Amino acid sequence: MKKISTEKAPAAIGPYSQGIITGNLFFASGQIPIDPANGQIEGTTIEAQAEQVMKNIGELLSAAGTTYQKVVKTTCFLADMNDFAAFNEVYAKYFTEKPARSCVAVKALPKNVLCEVEVIAEVE
Repeated sequence: MKKISTEKAPAAIGPYSQGIITGNLFFASGQIPIDPANGQIEGTTIEAQAEQVMKNIGELLSAAGTTYQKVVKTTCFLADMNDFAAFNEVYAKYFTEKPARSCVAVKALPKNVLCEVEVIAEVE
């Protein structure tokens, strides 16, 4: 297994890695809308927070040597399922290959953010 780490995405805030490559798969830890430049939550709306989450995922994918087009599975966590449609608008701009996905509402997310996304992607 190979640990993936980049300063261009938020540092792990617990006992875990930003991501792991094993075989030809990259498993990224869930990303929340933390701006890695200042460590602060970016945005107050689901759209703004989802955009930051996608930026963070993009940086992790790049660090792992892969892209959004190689993502095979996502898991999306929303603090409020009423945000589903607005979240999907942002999500669809990035995941154009339409990977498999699960999307659930949860009681709470770290730092009381509105969304979190984790991905599994193919690497070469």
